[in-house]
Amino acid sequence: MTGFHDTPHNHHARYAAAFNAADPAALDRLYEDTAVLVPRPGLPLTGADREAAERHLLSWGLPIEAKTRHSYVAGDLALLIVDWSIRGTATDGTQVDLSGTATDVLRRGSGGQWRYAIDNPFGTAAG
Repeated sequence: MTGFHDTPHNHHARYAAAFNAADPAALDRLYEDTAVLVPRPGLPLTGADREAAERHLLSWGLPIEAKTRHSYVAGDLALLIVDWSIRGTATDGTQVDLSGTATDVLRRGSGGQWRYAIDNPFGTAAG
């Protein structure tokens, strides 16, 4: 039986829940150890750099909205196309208005949980 936690189509709902709860540990569990985050075109980050980029976004204190547009599964890989946005006044008073269409690759691990292998929030946007 497929549940919420092992369905790639729901991965972004899990991400948004962790992000909106400002829970960095929960966010980290959604990534493979070797996952790549591309916070802006041409800047792939891994490891501690990836984690620092996530924590920077959390420091704004703003919610993320995400909606999966397409989800394609081939064995233990999934390609997701996701529309997302982060908008509002950050904790430091800065106005934030970010949005994009992510192109993400997930991999299903041995425990059945889908995790980011590649988190590319701006998809094919030019750098």
